[in-house]
Amino acid sequence: IARESSPFINCAELGRGSMYEGKNMALFEEEMDSNPMVSSLLNKLANYTNLTQGVVEHEADEDSKRKEVKGPRMGTFIGVYLPCLQNILGVILFLRLTWIVGTAGVLESFIIVFMCCACTMLTAISMSAIATNGVVPAGGSYYMISRSLGPEFGGAVGLCFYLGTTFAGAMYILGTIEILLTYISPSAAIFKVADAGEETEAMLNNMRVYGTCIVILMAIVVFVGVKYVNKLALVFLACVILSIIAIYAGVIKTAFDPPDFPICLLGNRTLSKRSFDVCAKFTESNNETKTTPLWLLFCDSSLLNATCDDYFSFNNVTEIQGIPGIMSGVLTDNLWSAYSEKGSIVEKKDQPSVAGSEESKMGGLPYVFTDIMTYFTMLVGIYFPSVTGIMAGSNRSGDLKDAQKSIPTGTILAISTTSFILTDLSCIVLFGACIEGVILRDKFGEAVNGNLVVGTLAWPSPWVIVIGSFFSTCGAGLQSLTGAPRLLQAIARDGIVPFIQIFGHGKANGEPTWALLLTVGICEIGILIASLDSVAPILSMFFLMCYMFVNLACAVQTLLRTPNWRPRFKYYHWTLSFVGMSLCLALMFICSWYYALIAMLIAGCIYKYIEYRGAEKEWGDGIRGLSLNAARYALLRVEDGPPHTKNWRPQLLVLLNLDNEQLVKHPRLLSFTSQLKAGKGLTIVGSVLQGIYLDKCTETHKAEENVKALMGVEKTKGFCQIVVSPNFRDGISYLIQSAGLGGMKHNTVLMAWPQSWKQAENRFSWKNFVDTVRETTSAQQALLVAKNIDLFPTNQERFTEGNIDVWWIVHDGGMLMLLPFLLRQHKVWRKCKMRIFTVAQMDDNSIQMKKDLQMFLYHLRLNAQVEVVEMFENDISAFTYEKTLMMEQRSQMLKQMQLSKNEREREPANYRLVSLTSVPGKVIEQFILSLITLNLQDSQGIRPSQHGFRRGRSCLTNLISFYDQVTCLVDAGKAIDVVYLDFSKAFDTVSTAHSWKSWQPTAWTGALCWVTH
Repeated sequence: IARESSPFINCAELGRGSMYEGKNMALFEEEMDSNPMVSSLLNKLANYTNLTQGVVEHEADEDSKRKEVKGPRMGTFIGVYLPCLQNILGVILFLRLTWIVGTAGVLESFIIVFMCCACTMLTAISMSAIATNGVVPAGGSYYMISRSLGPEFGGAVGLCFYLGTTFAGAMYILGTIEILLTYISPSAAIFKVADAGEETEAMLNNMRVYGTCIVILMAIVVFVGVKYVNKLALVFLACVILSIIAIYAGVIKTAFDPPDFPICLLGNRTLSKRSFDVCAKFTESNNETKTTPLWLLFCDSSLLNATCDDYFSFNNVTEIQGIPGIMSGVLTDNLWSAYSEKGSIVEKKDQPSVAGSEESKMGGLPYVFTDIMTYFTMLVGIYFPSVTGIMAGSNRSGDLKDAQKSIPTGTILAISTTSFILTDLSCIVLFGACIEGVILRDKFGEAVNGNLVVGTLAWPSPWVIVIGSFFSTCGAGLQSLTGAPRLLQAIARDGIVPFIQIFGHGKANGEPTWALLLTVGICEIGILIASLDSVAPILSMFFLMCYMFVNLACAVQTLLRTPNWRPRFKYYHWTLSFVGMSLCLALMFICSWYYALIAMLIAGCIYKYIEYRGAEKEWGDGIRGLSLNAARYALLRVEDGPPHTKNWRPQLLVLLNLDNEQLVKHPRLLSFTSQLKAGKGLTIVGSVLQGIYLDKCTETHKAEENVKALMGVEKTKGFCQIVVSPNFRDGISYLIQSAGLGGMKHNTVLMAWPQSWKQAENRFSWKNFVDTVRETTSAQQALLVAKNIDLFPTNQERFTEGNIDVWWIVHDGGMLMLLPFLLRQHKVWRKCKMRIFTVAQMDDNSIQMKKDLQMFLYHLRLNAQVEVVEMFENDISAFTYEKTLMMEQRSQMLKQMQLSKNEREREPANYRLVSLTSVPGKVIEQFILSLITLNLQDSQGIRPSQHGFRRGRSCLTNLISFYDQVTCLVDAGKAIDVVYLDFSKAFDTVSTAHSWKSWQPTAWTGALCWVTH
């Protein structure tokens, strides 16, 4: 084809002129007439993104509407290490770690911190393996979980982690306000305390006002750009690091010059210095003894003979150093725990004291009280939020230059720095070795004039710690408001949760504007609550759940050994991931078992919502691979042998007919299938298209989509299989032979009765039906034929009354009884009653047959009404050849023949094949037999003398006709030799050998010759 005449042109020649404008009509790149150059292929591979197609199209559409703007591309130090460091070095280190050490003791505190740090380190190792297994776009932890465990797990855990990060931002902001109003500028409070009982309410209102202002200010900073957050983060982090250096400098200084922070004890009880300044009962001035303000707190007047509290009267007031120094040996006193009840007084155990009356422990006195009941698991829940910043770097993976390199290095380095080098584990020992136990257990520093306890240890001034903790909480709040919107934006762009897709849009440079607005709104809810004491454990649950699934994802991918699992990070193992997952789950229930259940319930609801309403995504996740492995293992187990009769249930192959539009002709057949199966067992819905597969490929896909859509409407859970065959009969045969896999194969075929078999234009309809019956019988499978299927009830209909009638023949076994039982499990047939009809001849014992059948139903645990219908022999002649009737006749004959037990077992009648076809199947056989007989009679294939093959005649009429001929010949004087032929058949009640033995003693008239073989 000439270049000028080709509508598909090379992109390199677009600049040659306008003659090719509008001629490039290729819909897809694969349809271009020129092959791409090797360089362009390599460029696409090098710039490959692991985003889904919908996300790529979304970003392309966004790019077409904006100018080329480069977002910030950060390295390991700025993008991962510093955000993790800033989130981990939070308020717990400065405000609660000293209290945890004093309450739990050095040893148990070490266990708490070690468990939490081990959990985060193991999670970081698993996260590093996942992050280095391919390209990591924006989304961080959500992306890693969703692509490893599937959209349901990824969406559920991602949204929970988003909510946790958002409320964590609110918690950091509230911590900022608490430091501001409690330690920096108490006079800045807008709502003043008029009464002691209103102090808590005033503090909550101050937090609401200041919190709203700060969250708006932080949102503006984040909205302006992430680069400004990074610049502020450097300033804030510098202050935090200076604070930590000040702590270590203060520890070193205590070795030779401990700071002067005296505490006042009454007996062994710690006193709060908020109400007095002199630690003494009275003072000497100018040879005059005067009482102090402390005296007035325990006595009714300032006189020396005033009535005072008993404990105050019996015990002396002493003053000791709150920070005796690292060389003082106080570490041995702080090794063990000192848990207490709520409202108990903080006491020094080794200090002598005299017990007073119980009333002396009541409130109103200047003692230091514990505000909550303390125990080990509660302290774990309080401390764990301090180590939940390890995902801060991975949440900003979209802003990193090389996420595969930066995330493992920065995260593990940050955890190592905060856990083992700078803070937690070392601080536990140093705090226990430097600070007095009663000061450690004083949560709010009341014994040291309301100062931060860790601030009293710092050098050169406590203000270094106050300012550092203030900026630490500000920086952590900014990091939370930066990472949470990006996480929500990644979830929205994936499209797995329909109602949040609007939050996938952003500014020209990719900043998540709408997601930021939602994050600020949720964060404001937490600030308006103003007290996150009850919400904080749930935040820990969300973080722990995320960490647990990161470890699970790594363990699953490692154990499955999928071909695409090739992480660059080699320092991982599935046992480490499994230990990390188990530790996360244990910490969830250690912190709070009921909060753990609530978090799991929320995640479960989100999981089911995504599964029900979310878009279907195929990401090659590990859960799908795990399901395939489990299915393979189960199929191999099922393949070992046939199922036990207790486990037998109809595994259906439903044969559907399709019209010219590839639509199902009888939709009610699927309704009946769902009613019969109730979602249990195997269901294969199959159909046959006549033709060649190459020509019918498009129609095959269309038919499969139509059948699957109808299966969804009718709530039929199963598999669809469309076969293309040149011959309809062969296609049905292929389905019956090959449908299913291994042990999961059908044992029952369900089809509709051919309604048009009498019509001339469908002369092959009845033949195909008969061939299907034969194929099913050859495969030793049961056959269910639904007649007038279009009149069957839908799944929405309900029968309030009625009966399910079963015409049961003994030869059919229990299957015909099982089918109505399964039907009655469905709500359509639940109120219907079950009736069993069986037939007997006139000479049968109907009463005994009814009792036997009732006993049979009793053993089968089926509740049904039994009816025995007596019929003439001619009416049931169709069934007599199989000896399915007259149950007592055979037993009576065996008794007369006096057969032993072993001889009974060798009877030919005991070796008959058990038919699984139902009563309609037998009717069909009689229908076929009548056609064959009629045809043979018309063509003289069956002569009139063959009475056994003609309707209305029998062996008796044959005998009469025979004797009539014999009598005529005898009357004529002719000799006659009669030969009796007795052929032993499989269904003979009495065998030839036994007949011969029983007839030998009988006296016969005339000559008798019996030929045996």
